[in-house]
Amino acid sequence: MPMMIASAGAGLIGSLISGNSAKKAAQASADAQIKAAQIAADAQRFRPVGVTTAFGSSNFGTDAQGNLTSAGYTLSPEMARQRDFLLQQAGSQGLDLAQQAGVAGQGLFNLGQGYLAQSPEAAAQQYMQRQQAALAPGQEQALANIRNQQQQQGRAGLAVGATMAGGMGASNPELQAYYNSLAQTNLDLAGRAQAEGRAQTQFGTGLLGSGIDITSQGYNPYKTQFGLAQGLETAGQGALDIGSALGGRAATAGANVGQTLFRGGVGAADAMQAANSYSPFGAALSGLGQNKQLTDAFGRMFSPSVQDQGFSLGQGPAYAGSYNDGLFTPNRQGM
Repeated sequence: MPMMIASAGAGLIGSLISGNSAKKAAQASADAQIKAAQIAADAQRFRPVGVTTAFGSSNFGTDAQGNLTSAGYTLSPEMARQRDFLLQQAGSQGLDLAQQAGVAGQGLFNLGQGYLAQSPEAAAQQYMQRQQAALAPGQEQALANIRNQQQQQGRAGLAVGATMAGGMGASNPELQAYYNSLAQTNLDLAGRAQAEGRAQTQFGTGLLGSGIDITSQGYNPYKTQFGLAQGLETAGQGALDIGSALGGRAATAGANVGQTLFRGGVGAADAMQAANSYSPFGAALSGLGQNKQLTDAFGRMFSPSVQDQGFSLGQGPAYAGSYNDGLFTPNRQGM
């Protein structure tokens, strides 16, 4: 029993020492990997570069940890003066012209609405009535001349035949020709009236579009001046774009460096963990606990010999003996 206790105690102490060393090695490895990650992250940080051009300069702001907090640009004095001048023109002359064009465009728009208020059929009928009213005096004069001539010639009321040409008849050739001509004129007017009705609708639509176009085009002077000012502003912004691009390239290169540093740090931490987790003293104790010869020696050291414990069986002689390399050798007393 003492031999087993000694062996178990040595193994337990050795395991405790080895486990403590492994725990410390794991913590040191974790700390080393965190440090490697921090170094890698710092290498990958975005670091913009201040740039100055003929149009302006960039400016960046960072906090105490180096994090970017603000970014901007400043136009050069010459560009700033030109920008302000163009914006002033856009706000004064440009807007005045736009207002005048808006008034003219509204007038055309209203006129177009007036034309479109009448349907194509109503417009055709109105055209027909106007044309007939314009032709009526001449037609009446022609009819009077025909009747006067027939009266003077004694042919008034003389009918020489009838015809259905044109859908009408006449009492004599002169009146027949007159009324046929009148009917043909009305047919021609009806065809032109329909075309006129459609044309009026198209004309009204064109007026609406022209009104909108004039109103929109009235802003062209304003847009021109404003666009020129915006172009100057964009030229000054180029310094900010260049600085940001350079910072991005540096961050990309830093990312590659950071990955290299991180992999190297993790590899070193893993290698050190394997070395630090080994405890020579703990391993020695664990090995001693598993050494049979050593534990046997400890057993003989702490166990009393049989010789010191004399015993007898019944009335027989007492026996004594000793252990030698784990074997009991009896010695009979009195023999």
